[in-house]
Amino acid sequence: MKKFNHSKIKQASHYFPLRIVFSIMFLWLLSHPMAVVAQERLNKLVEERALLHRQWQESEGQKSGIFGNRTKKDMTATNAWMERIIQKDNQIMSELEMMKDIATTEIGYEKEDYKYIAQKAEADIVILKRALKNKDEAILKERGKQRTYEWTTLIFFLTTVILGGMFYKARQRHKSNG
Repeated sequence: MKKFNHSKIKQASHYFPLRIVFSIMFLWLLSHPMAVVAQERLNKLVEERALLHRQWQESEGQKSGIFGNRTKKDMTATNAWMERIIQKDNQIMSELEMMKDIATTEIGYEKEDYKYIAQKAEADIVILKRALKNKDEAILKERGKQRTYEWTTLIFFLTTVILGGMFYKARQRHKSNG
């Protein structure tokens, strides 16, 4: 028959809190990069938009027409740059919307966590109040028993004194009569 090794249980229970800590850290790391990656994408989009804006300004300054005027081709190129800027702005807005949704979701989860914690605390308070009430009732019951014992002792003492006094008087009468 194989002998059971209790030291392995002790070792496993020793590492149990570490497993919880590592699990929490792992979950945090999984959720944290989403915000970081989203912020990096937003920064990249803003940089691309700034580059497009500079290129638009350059195209705005190009004048290839007669007497230094702008031609239709120059204006079309400028409008093309403007369309690219608008598309980039739309991408930025989409990214901001996604970041807002992520933040809202995280806040919602945190709110649910706090709600759960509050409900658990409330349940614990109810349990503690009930235990305190039961303990108070037990104390009052014990005091009642103690009071009953005190009254019984007092009645026994008074009865003993009265009977002792009656016995003493009876003996005194019996000595005087006899």
